[in-house]
Amino acid sequence: MAYGTNDRIESAPVTDWVNDWDWLDDGWGENAIDIWNNVREQCPVGSTERYGRAFMPVTMQAVRDIANNTEDFSSIWVAVGRPDAPRSPAPPITSDPPDHHGHRRLILPAFNPKAIAELEQEMRDYCRKLIKDLDGMDVADAAVQYTQHIPVHGICIITGLPEEDADLFRMWIYKNFQLAPKDNAVRLEVMTEMTQYISAILKDRLENPKDDLLTLVANAEIDGKEVDWNIKVGYIRLQIVAGIDTTWSAIGSGLWHFAQHNDEVQRLIAVPNEDPLWQTANEEVLRYYAPVTMARKVVNDVEIAGCPMHAGDQTLVTFPAANHDPEAFEDAHIFKLDRQDNRHVAFGLGIHRCAGSNLARLEMLVGFQEWLRAFPNYSLDTSKKTTWANGQVRGPREIPVLLNR
Repeated sequence: MAYGTNDRIESAPVTDWVNDWDWLDDGWGENAIDIWNNVREQCPVGSTERYGRAFMPVTMQAVRDIANNTEDFSSIWVAVGRPDAPRSPAPPITSDPPDHHGHRRLILPAFNPKAIAELEQEMRDYCRKLIKDLDGMDVADAAVQYTQHIPVHGICIITGLPEEDADLFRMWIYKNFQLAPKDNAVRLEVMTEMTQYISAILKDRLENPKDDLLTLVANAEIDGKEVDWNIKVGYIRLQIVAGIDTTWSAIGSGLWHFAQHNDEVQRLIAVPNEDPLWQTANEEVLRYYAPVTMARKVVNDVEIAGCPMHAGDQTLVTFPAANHDPEAFEDAHIFKLDRQDNRHVAFGLGIHRCAGSNLARLEMLVGFQEWLRAFPNYSLDTSKKTTWANGQVRGPREIPVLLNR
């Protein structure tokens, strides 16, 4: 590891994923599944010194042991980055017990099953509008012109954030996940911009309340005590950073997959939207292409899968790798459209299991149904390249396709 201009980490390409992994390496995005499988054949936990000492568990058991252990692993660091990196709260995901429960209880009602189910027709109409915008086109980018818009729309409905700022949200997401882990200046820039933006909106909601999450957060109390302003900002920061990129990566991964498996597309569109096959397909996309890897700060010396970790170290909680552990899933390496036994951990484990999972599932399901019915014979445009994001949220950023109407 070396430091360059602006104190940015300069890293050589990875040649040893067991002892020198880097989730921002160019080889990670499209090849992460093969990387995890190869590491697992050699040991249950990889390591690196690129961000200080950090670990990468690749078995379901190791991931479970970390995710369920809030005594030895803290969520105040939810991404592996430089130990000296500036960090900001984004509860409930960055909070530990006992504070975590109050934060989660405050946010969770906005994402309950009944509230999310009421959004289905709105999301379906929105997807159809995006598809209509492709009228007359023979080629398209399924990511840029479709998947990247769907979760922005959903989060803006839930929170009250202005959808016209979608490009700003996407820029913050890119910088936060792709640049900030190696560059403290970028991390500080994004934190400052988001704090100023969110603070202004929350202050406006105090004077002009609406029926949305922004208003709830602006007036938030836990056990009769007003929540600190910085924590209120963190609640909304989490919705932007974690509620958008994660789901568009999942939808994009699914569309990338189905573009190469028309037999599966035909099986799906042959049945009505209410058929259970759509649900099992949705869950298998989540298992096979789980986009999100979390992290923890090690706060006590502990051993995981025979690997000693020490206070101050960092570790990934590699949920996507756990989803490919053959000890946890029969034929884990095979994408099965109708997989029945599918206890995947794409949404995490333990107290930090994703609060927005109901919304993500709905956005994925509707997104798949509308696209596959509109373009039942679409395929990858092999004259162009699908590009992938590396790091904490992994998924395709550009998916050139032939619509084959």
